[in-house]
Amino acid sequence: MGELMDAYWAAPPMARTLATGIVFISFSVYFTGFPSYYHIYFTPDVLLRFPPQIWRLVTSFLLSGPKIGLILDPYWAYQNLKQLEMGHPKFPRKEDVLYYLITVGGFIIALNYFYFGSVTFLQGLVLAMCYTATQDKRGQKANFFFFTVPAQAMPYCMLVSSLLMGGPFMLELSGLIAAHLHDFLFRLWPEFGGGPNLLATPNWVSYLVQTPQILQRDYGTAVRPAAAGATSGRGTGASTGSVLPDSWKTRGAGHRLG
Repeated sequence: MGELMDAYWAAPPMARTLATGIVFISFSVYFTGFPSYYHIYFTPDVLLRFPPQIWRLVTSFLLSGPKIGLILDPYWAYQNLKQLEMGHPKFPRKEDVLYYLITVGGFIIALNYFYFGSVTFLQGLVLAMCYTATQDKRGQKANFFFFTVPAQAMPYCMLVSSLLMGGPFMLELSGLIAAHLHDFLFRLWPEFGGGPNLLATPNWVSYLVQTPQILQRDYGTAVRPAAAGATSGRGTGASTGSVLPDSWKTRGAGHRLG
């Protein structure tokens, strides 16, 4: 039991928290009825009630499908978010991952409100994360059940599987569209269209997360890029990587002899 708990706490924190929330909410809804489904789903009108039921913005992404979905949905959510959290080139800081979840989640909510009609959104978020996590794995392979497929084909395999097995195909399609939209605004438009990055992580998210410059983790080391305008050793006359002894750095100005 101790080893199991050690492995749990050693997992990436965002992926671990998301999977735990899915398991807790889903088992509570399906097996105890508290909270009920009617306290979980989201539609925009719940924000107009008093008091505003803002918790639904989160809980609507934590309800898995029934039966086998109780296992597969938290598993895929954990695996895909873990890939984004651990060294993904688009997200060097954990606040970048958090803001990705916020923006993609917002896109999924909007798409379903106007077009697709779902009021819970987990499967759409899972497919969006799968698309984002695999787009930089060109040439690599991945396992989808008993099949080996190109890594970039994983989200499309999930879509086809959902279509054939009667899963939430339209909800997953909204997740794919949301991930495409995020990639366009975050990467394609700045790189190829010459425009600004419209989804750059704002300072308030960084303030909430408070990532240290270098963060030691059980699953690796994350190095946060220096903030713009940060004072460097070269600018101050002190070098962090100097080969001189520390005592030399305290000497006064030199004078020429003779």
